[in-house]
Amino acid sequence: MTATIIEPGTIEAPPGDLTYLRLPERDLFRVRAERLDALASGHALADYLKFLAGMARAQHTALALVRDVSLPTSEQMERCREHGLPPLGTQGWQRAPLWRDVLRHILVTLESGALPEAARATIGLLKQTDDADLERLADQLLGGDYQQLDRASAPFVAAALQVYWLHTATSLGANAFGRLETPSLCPVCGSPPVASVVRIGAADQGLRYLSCSLCNSQWHMVRIKCSSCESTKGIGYYGIEGASAAIKAESCDICHSYLKIFYMDKDPQVDAVADDVASVALDVLMSESGVARSGMNYFLIGGDA
Repeated sequence: MTATIIEPGTIEAPPGDLTYLRLPERDLFRVRAERLDALASGHALADYLKFLAGMARAQHTALALVRDVSLPTSEQMERCREHGLPPLGTQGWQRAPLWRDVLRHILVTLESGALPEAARATIGLLKQTDDADLERLADQLLGGDYQQLDRASAPFVAAALQVYWLHTATSLGANAFGRLETPSLCPVCGSPPVASVVRIGAADQGLRYLSCSLCNSQWHMVRIKCSSCESTKGIGYYGIEGASAAIKAESCDICHSYLKIFYMDKDPQVDAVADDVASVALDVLMSESGVARSGMNYFLIGGDA
């Protein structure tokens, strides 16, 4: 594993017209499926990556079916802005039952294709699960109660919740959201990031954005700064020798945590969720070095992909 240690120095100063929040595109799941298929080729986790590609395609078709959804009132939005809270926060916003319809669509779509027997069995159980128990699963997932959570069900439930939150966020539009008091959490839904991405393009060339694990929004955070404790001291970058230069683990000596960072100038096709799963070997090495992962990927909760 290779490492680079960076101490405080010149930290990126964003331009005045910086786009702070970038909501996901409506074709995100289709693009993610293509990335997962590409990453699966010759990969040790090929079967799981292909399974997730099928999941992403099911998410894409489910999103196309979602229409009306309840949204926060103007009074609720203003209150959130005033207090630095996420309007669609997982612990404050009452999600609509619609997400369960999305889940059932994903289950039926996946069931019609080739699947591992374990996944097919989990789908069968979820199709028979009543609404109250599905809501309980969602609460456990979003609340981080992984001891009680049925981890086999987690990827399916998470996929449906991602569709619901993406649709709700894009229905409101980026101008509806302000900044949070806690900059390490998503300003849309209050979820932790899955990873960060250094973007390319005229508007944000070289700028770092945290990528939400739930609604898939991206929000700006300056580089060479811990996304967990916000320290600018003792920031190190670790990668696997011989692996893609587009993937590093950004580690903090202060809070002893790390978050992966992906560089689009090295690989313009990187996707925070897909590439995070595909680079799980880096997580293993970081864990062995005693550094804790701060990012959340709902498709790696089991830790044994």
